[in-house]
Amino acid sequence: MKMDRHNIEHYQSLDVGKPPSSRKDSWKFFEILYHAFKDLPTERDHSIVSPTFSCNGHDWDLEIYPGGDEDPDEGYVSIFLNHRSEGAIEIDYELTILDKIGKRRETMKEFSHSFEGIDEGYGCSNFMKRSDILDESKNILDRNGTLAVGVLIKEDPSDVFVPKNPLNKMIQGMFLDEDTADVCFEVTSEAKEGKKEAKASDLFHAHSLILFKCAPMLADLFDLEDNDGKIATATITDINPDIFRHLLWYVYGGSIKKEDLETHAKDIIDAADKYAIVNLKLEAEAAYVKSTYVTMKNAVDILLYADAKNCALLKENVLDFLAANCDDVIDEVSFNDVPGHLMKDLLVAMARGKKKSHGGVAFDHSKGGYCAGDLKVLNVTELRIKLNDLGLDVDGSREAMIEALKFDEDSEEGSYVKIDEGSGVPSREEEENDEE
Repeated sequence: MKMDRHNIEHYQSLDVGKPPSSRKDSWKFFEILYHAFKDLPTERDHSIVSPTFSCNGHDWDLEIYPGGDEDPDEGYVSIFLNHRSEGAIEIDYELTILDKIGKRRETMKEFSHSFEGIDEGYGCSNFMKRSDILDESKNILDRNGTLAVGVLIKEDPSDVFVPKNPLNKMIQGMFLDEDTADVCFEVTSEAKEGKKEAKASDLFHAHSLILFKCAPMLADLFDLEDNDGKIATATITDINPDIFRHLLWYVYGGSIKKEDLETHAKDIIDAADKYAIVNLKLEAEAAYVKSTYVTMKNAVDILLYADAKNCALLKENVLDFLAANCDDVIDEVSFNDVPGHLMKDLLVAMARGKKKSHGGVAFDHSKGGYCAGDLKVLNVTELRIKLNDLGLDVDGSREAMIEALKFDEDSEEGSYVKIDEGSGVPSREEEENDEE
């Protein structure tokens, strides 16, 4: 049976006999896959940047120019390794193009380069001719047209044990600490006693400084100016105390067990959504998607809930189910109570299912964003990754995420994402046309 490298999930080298002393060096290998390579844009100086990966305590990404950067000879592909962390580092590394069975076809020699700061790139303009990559006789692209580029980085030895920064552990140690707390939540729930219902309250002591930085909406519940040195209190009546404990523990840097996330997913989503604890909401949403089986009977209820809570991943999961089973949906699912905008979302999901994302959606630095047409084929997870890489808010509807990522195709002015040179940190700018 003919099998290319993408059918292999794990690689392992086995030694027969004693390896040479030179093998003591440790190298870390990353394989970057560029799907549908022949369809990627080939205009000069148009690049595609990979997701970030980590080695030697620093973040990196691979940037490829299918049509070459500013300097190459005609017809060459350019490839660069970019440093995405603060501080300087000197590393040994190789960049490699692999053929369909994983054999190196074109490799830069091993060398050392000192990266002096964030966003510095170093590589080769004339890496390999694009025509050679596309040449079927050279067996570089696999049967799906995927190009594999390998990054091999020499790892620094780590013989010395250095404990992790204790800050996170120290903050978690302050959780519910009455001695140092300056605020307190009184969380009430209804407890049944026979036929009567009584209010049971749980007290959660907290620290206003942590709340202001990590959960501003919770901090806003307190009036610290008129408390006369006493602990400020706030009452919460619409969240179960057990769920609030999860919420507050997360604010203090704690993690919630997978079982608890799956069991209480909706309650955690509700609480995190109300108080804008975005990351916790996304974790609970992901747990809900993994633990909930969508059927014809529950699809509409889950869809309406996902839309109400702005859970884009959950919403996409239901819409993809409906789109994939449209023949059965027509006979078994009623859309009488479904708002019109969700019907449009369903049509978009059906159209998107007919298109395949090759993952090569390029950021246009000259226009400060992505092409909206390219973004429409990406799923919610891919959109969130791109938003996170740009330092933008990852919570919101699919449409809002696309709007935040795209550039204005009709005008050079308007809302766009701008990358600050030297910092690598994007800032949102709003330019308005002055009609006066």
